[in-house]
Amino acid sequence: MKIGFLQFSPQFGKKQKNLERVRTLLKNTEADIIVLPELFNTGYTFLNKNELSQLAETKDGPTMKFIHTLSKKLNCAFAFGFAEKQGGKFYNSTAFITPEKSIKVYRKTHLFYEEKLLFEPGDTGFFVFEYHKVKLGMIICFDWIYPESSRTLALKGAQVILHSANLVLPHCPDSMKTRAIENHIFIVTANRTGKETRDNKVYQFIGKSQIVAPNGKILVRVRQQECLRVVDIDPGQALNKKITEHNDLLKDRRPEFYIH
Repeated sequence: MKIGFLQFSPQFGKKQKNLERVRTLLKNTEADIIVLPELFNTGYTFLNKNELSQLAETKDGPTMKFIHTLSKKLNCAFAFGFAEKQGGKFYNSTAFITPEKSIKVYRKTHLFYEEKLLFEPGDTGFFVFEYHKVKLGMIICFDWIYPESSRTLALKGAQVILHSANLVLPHCPDSMKTRAIENHIFIVTANRTGKETRDNKVYQFIGKSQIVAPNGKILVRVRQQECLRVVDIDPGQALNKKITEHNDLLKDRRPEFYIH
């Protein structure tokens, strides 16, 4: 499977410019799946719910239509972050869409910082779905810090985690090596780069998008540049949970002794 990420610097509120920038950066891409950052079309720093309401979209809104057109043109599936509105509520969401317009939407479970003032806690839970006979799961940004997020997806059979992010804390890229090892799973993190300054607050995004293999090897990691990276992976590697001939990573769990 050819899988990758797009790292770039969205401009806050400039939705059409951000979409066109993505189109340009993805020109002639050859991949099965590309992951885009969290809130890639709007930027991150909403000042209030009124501002959020002007930029949020339903899951069948113009951004979904734009990405589906791109998906068909490139014959590539996409995972992308967007501000979702539904029934007067707002969610920090990631959608997965295929050229055939099969759509899955995950809503962020663990909200970070002032996201709690804007978005509802996600209500989808962690779920697994299949594309090209590969089982996939999605998390968003701060979900990474909770090991239960990745572990739940692994227990449900995910071979690859698609991780859209707007990371400002420095810990995630190295921590995802541990998440990959402890679940023996591939993880694709698509972060943004650049910074946003609004209402005297500065958000500096760390970049460092990456793809990590089940053994913790970093297959690719970038720095702060805008770029597209695609690698070939064998998702079948994530099916083998053996640590030694006597140890199976998941079968050896003893949940009766764990705190619930």
